[in-house]
Amino acid sequence: MDLKKITVFQQKIGYEYSDASLLETALIHSSFANEHDLRKFQNNERLEFLGDAVLELVSSEVLFKKYPEKLEGTLSKTRASLVCEPALAHCARELDLGNFLQLGKGEDMTGGRDRDSILSDALEAVIGSLYLDGGLESARQFIMNFVLNDMENTRLFHDSKTTLQENIQSWSKETPVYELVDVFGPEHNRTFVMQIRLGNRILGKGSGRTKQAAGQNAAYESLLALKAEGLFKDKDEDLCI
Repeated sequence: MDLKKITVFQQKIGYEYSDASLLETALIHSSFANEHDLRKFQNNERLEFLGDAVLELVSSEVLFKKYPEKLEGTLSKTRASLVCEPALAHCARELDLGNFLQLGKGEDMTGGRDRDSILSDALEAVIGSLYLDGGLESARQFIMNFVLNDMENTRLFHDSKTTLQENIQSWSKETPVYELVDVFGPEHNRTFVMQIRLGNRILGKGSGRTKQAAGQNAAYESLLALKAEGLFKDKDEDLCI
């Protein structure tokens, strides 16, 4: 892998690996390993398995300490919203993680660098690599800085369409309408742009590799816009961080 990219990524997250090969493995997708005849374990899947467990532990501990009187069901629901695939993919995009991944040519050509599943798995693999290199505290610091750094808004990613619908119903008789406004890119790597209209007003826009992803991003942007205007009431406001 390009050593410059390894260096840049370490600078981006503010951590220098003792064993940079761990980070390199975390950034290798199985499609790249298959194309280059690497061994089955020379990709980020094992590190993703480990990172998923570390992320669950750290996020559970944070919520457990933050809300000592909340019941297990509420804590589990909140944790799920914080570490769901779309939320982790969003965090990965904030880090420009896709640009650092090693993908197979086919996966790269079909938009793999921006696919939620690949990005979320890679983020968990990075967490796993940090745990092995620097222990739990190093992994925890990364999680707090880049995953749980904006928990209030991150929660809105979880079923954002339903959340938007429920909130609009509380103050308006109109129903939000999802509209496809643009499609661009080659057929094998399309990007869809959706907007949400409420009457004559555009609430928000979002893009994604599928219409569903674009709609979800549009719903999330709409929620943020309504929140800024004071029109959004969080039904779980007692869990706002």
